[in-house]
Amino acid sequence: MQNLRVAGAQLDVVVGDLIGNEQKILSAMTWAEEMVADVLVLPELAITGYPPEDLLLRNGFIDANLEVLQRLATTARSVVTVVGFVDRTSTGRSPSGDAMGRTLANGAALLHDGAVRGVYHKVLLPDYGVFDETRYFARGGDDAALWGVDGVAVGVSVCEDIWVEDGPPSQQAASGAQILLNINASPFHYGKATQREEMLRRRALEAATPVVYVNQVGGQDELVFDGASVVLAADGGLLYRAPQFVEQRFVLDVPVPERKSDRVVDSISSGRAGPRALDPVEPVPLLKSPEAEVYRALVVGLRDYVRKNGFEHVVVGLSGGIDSALTAAIATDALGSDHVWGISMPSRFSSEGSVADARDLAERLEIRFDVVPMDGVFAAYLETLDPVFAGEPFGVAEENLQARIRGAILMAVSNKFGGMVVATGNKSEMAVGYATLYGDMAGGYAVLKDVLKTLVYRLSEWRNLEREVIPRSIIDKPPSAELRPDQLDSDSLPDYETLDGILAGYVEEDLSVASIVARGYSKEVVTRVTRMVDRNEYKRRQAAPGVKITTKAFGKDRRLPITNRYTDG
Repeated sequence: MQNLRVAGAQLDVVVGDLIGNEQKILSAMTWAEEMVADVLVLPELAITGYPPEDLLLRNGFIDANLEVLQRLATTARSVVTVVGFVDRTSTGRSPSGDAMGRTLANGAALLHDGAVRGVYHKVLLPDYGVFDETRYFARGGDDAALWGVDGVAVGVSVCEDIWVEDGPPSQQAASGAQILLNINASPFHYGKATQREEMLRRRALEAATPVVYVNQVGGQDELVFDGASVVLAADGGLLYRAPQFVEQRFVLDVPVPERKSDRVVDSISSGRAGPRALDPVEPVPLLKSPEAEVYRALVVGLRDYVRKNGFEHVVVGLSGGIDSALTAAIATDALGSDHVWGISMPSRFSSEGSVADARDLAERLEIRFDVVPMDGVFAAYLETLDPVFAGEPFGVAEENLQARIRGAILMAVSNKFGGMVVATGNKSEMAVGYATLYGDMAGGYAVLKDVLKTLVYRLSEWRNLEREVIPRSIIDKPPSAELRPDQLDSDSLPDYETLDGILAGYVEEDLSVASIVARGYSKEVVTRVTRMVDRNEYKRRQAAPGVKITTKAFGKDRRLPITNRYTDG
């Protein structure tokens, strides 16, 4: 059985950083030559970064990406490099196959010996969840063209093309492909790596053809890409798995089946002959638990958002509660303790324990910690508003004033010293509106935005397994916003196990009230919670971006009208 030496590089590219991305690609190409590879596989849209969104509407951006492709082609030598880019096309088809006016394609180019030797256009264009590719791209042809690389018939495809049972890779295998190369920018949600690998195993088995799947890594706004690139044998066996969430290069000899094909459009030879020694590689295990996987995604998402947007440090309001404690721990793991600044802002309603817990946390994390009492500002607000508020009982207005004062203090520190404020609210609070606009929602990034409260506790316990960095007193105390005397979250919300179960059904699964009630929840509670979710869409529309870790995060995943009178149940 013949072997094809395949190199892969899961890269952390940046949308729009064409020159920076070019340098990473060039470095990988140089390395692949040194490894005497036959082919190098790089991620989807590696030149532009993914997703480029409305940058694709700018002709100058398309031109610049094509110029990078040509420069890369001129440097290509013996290795056939498969790289993602944006192509122009006059033969595009709509997702239904009809002729259409779109003139761009999500492409994969084959570079070799100073030239572009072939181009494949993505056929299946996702437009669900965070994806919106039919907005920009024309559908590629599905003619199952193959390229010969050192006598091996190679099928090339892009991301979504391999997710469908009878997609282009299956057609390529039926046409005689001896190996399938699939380039990707596949965003993370927890559990996806396992699901994806099982899907790829089925494709390899169905086609009786090896599959090489290369994914990008790193954070891009709300999205995190987890890598976990894999190489599977024709019998579905795992030949290699790259690590999650880190850049890595790998190279291995992949056995390919003997097969005849009459669909090879171009034959490329490296000119190499004779045996080539190569050390064996072992697959890297996936992270061992959902908590480990999610925590790592949150760290990468925050780290890359901060660094790629030019910040050097972050500011976190430390209330003494579990959300801000977990946020500070993630920020410290992402950026280092020298780049995290915790600020406690006690009021007349803050317990002594909360300030002490915040200080204890900061000392454990070894981050800067300051106490900025805000009660004097609050008192001044109350005095100023007294002529207007006279005779009215203390209520939500006064509670929200405190949150907004804290938001103003954090933003003042940010403006003065340049650090980005990280909002600390979680998905449960964002869902039901238990958050204050221009107050605790203030910030450039909300790292826990897609993390339900019950998962916040699990992540905190997981982070403490090696060493207790989040004080036990913070984890054990009943959650409270501390905006009025003896306040507890349970005064306004169901217990978090109940709340999160309802939210998982309503937000992440789009279930009806009746379907959620059928799971054993009180209809009265389900109706109350779902109406709270619906009423607070306007708040979420103004919230900072945050890391997507579930199948349906608030933001691009879930697009509901703010003005909406439909109710369910």
